[in-house]
This record gives sequence, structure tokens and C-alpha cells, in this order.
Amino acid sequence: MSRVIILDSGPLGLVTNPKLSVESIACAQWLQAQVMSGNRAIIPEIADYEVRRELLRACKIEGLARLDDLINLLEYLPLTTVAMRQAAKFWAQARQQGQPTAGDKTIDGDMILVAQAMTLEASDVIIATTNVGHLSRFAVAELWQNIVLAS
Repeated sequence: MSRVIILDSGPLGLVTNPKLSVESIACAQWLQAQVMSGNRAIIPEIADYEVRRELLRACKIEGLARLDDLINLLEYLPLTTVAMRQAAKFWAQARQQGQPTAGDKTIDGDMILVAQAMTLEASDVIIATTNVGHLSRFAVAELWQNIVLAS
């Protein structure tokens, strides 16, 4: 059975960055190995939005092209009403517990990402991220470099 890896904006930004840093190359190689091993790598629409808006703001045309190319290669998870309603529940729950994940006036992309992952009909789902903190309270999340291939 294959693992489902949901890409947060951190790893997605690394993989699509045309400036080939040591970290971006390592992340791209990691993602390629995951896909080659049969794992499903999914780009959620909220992560696409978060990376795309910054690329557009900075007029980074090559980064946008790389993002579009990757979206054509991997699975894409569009936002749904079910996911957005679940995100609203997570947002409210975090505040009721006195542990908000973002400011009260923000849309809180982390809760939308978690909700997108939770509404997938799959058993082994993990969010690959560069910041586990808020995500791991609601879903299985790990630093991308700590997600190893199953042996």
C-alpha cells in the first residue's frame, strides 16, 4: 500500500525554486524518490496558493513555470466545501482550547491544509512540511527530510 504525501508550501517552494540551493536539490531528489517508490505525492490547492501568490508578487516567472510543471506531473487536490468546513471547525477548536495556530484575522492556511489532508479518503496520509508545530496537533505531519522510504 502506498503512502500519501501532502506537500506543504515549504517543500513545494523548495522543489519549484529555480535557484538550486543544496536544500532545494535535496528536496527535489527526496520527492522524486518518493514518487519513484510508488508513494502518492499531492499538491493541495492551499499550498499552491501560498507559493503562487509570492511568486506572482515577486514576478518570478521561472518559479511559476516550475510550479505549473510540477502540478501537471503530480496529483492536485482542489479545495472543497467539505475541506473548508472542516478547516473552520479546526480553527474554532484551536481557539476554544486557547491554542490558536494563527492570528484571529488571518485565513489560517495551516488549518485549510490539515482539513484537505483529513478529507482525503486514504489510510496512510502524512503532510510533508518545513514546520511541524501547528500541523501535528491536527494531522500526521513531519519534516520532509524525515519522511523516509518504506523498507
